Amino acid sequence: MTLNVYLAGEIHSNWRDEIAAGCEGLDVVFSGPVTDHAASDDCGVAIMGAEEDKFWHDHKGAKLNAIRTRHDLGAADVVVVRFGDKYKQWNAAFDAGQAAALGKSLIVLHGADHQHALKEVDAAALAVVEHPAQVAQILRYVLKGQLPT
Repeated sequence: MTLNVYLAGEIHSNWRDEIAAGCEGLDVVFSGPVTDHAASDDCGVAIMGAEEDKFWHDHKGAKLNAIRTRHDLGAADVVVVRFGDKYKQWNAAFDAGQAAALGKSLIVLHGADHQHALKEVDAAALAVVEHPAQVAQILRYVLKGQLPT
């Protein structure tokens, strides 16, 4: 069985690489957002033209990024949403909400310091973990029935 996993959320650390490394040898296909922050922010104006107002600059980029997000999230069997330490990450919360609304199996990844703020998001998840290695262990268990050694 191939498992399609969408890795949503925080783009400022290598957590995606850690999960992929932990899933080596598994039949997993990963997808996710554009993780080049500048490219993600500026894609709309780079393709469709400059905007003087920052609102419209961001609006164009958000819509283009939504094409990728909607497709990959919709095709996913499992959605992993990482909430990191930087920024407010409203986009991560939005992705978690979309995943829940679509009935996707949701894994939420964040530190203990976000427990209270994310209690509703956590309640929608099938698993809540603090480390990328735990996500890889969950995926290994789902695909192979193997527990960590």
